[in-house]
Amino acid sequence: MKDKKCTCNSKNSWGLALGLFLGGFHAFWAILVAIGIAQPLIDWIFNLHMINPPYTIAPFDIVMAITLVVVTFVIGYVAGWIFAAICNGLCPCCSCKK
Repeated sequence: MKDKKCTCNSKNSWGLALGLFLGGFHAFWAILVAIGIAQPLIDWIFNLHMINPPYTIAPFDIVMAITLVVVTFVIGYVAGWIFAAICNGLCPCCSCKK
């Protein structure tokens, strides 16, 4: 019977990956707001779901855009770090328990 190779998840790598994904997604959204495409896009998405668009996109604000990207990066980093810690805690091999 072959031993299963246990690979531990790097908490930092998972944190960076999820943080960059969420922060990048929100940076893209901020760019859409800045160039004026966000309102028609969100209206179209609501209409696809057969919902009357209830929201109006506010004017672009660079400080809010940077804050949005930073906050979502931090939330993603923390979530990725916790995910890797949980996965490592469930790993049956001893090397992941460090």
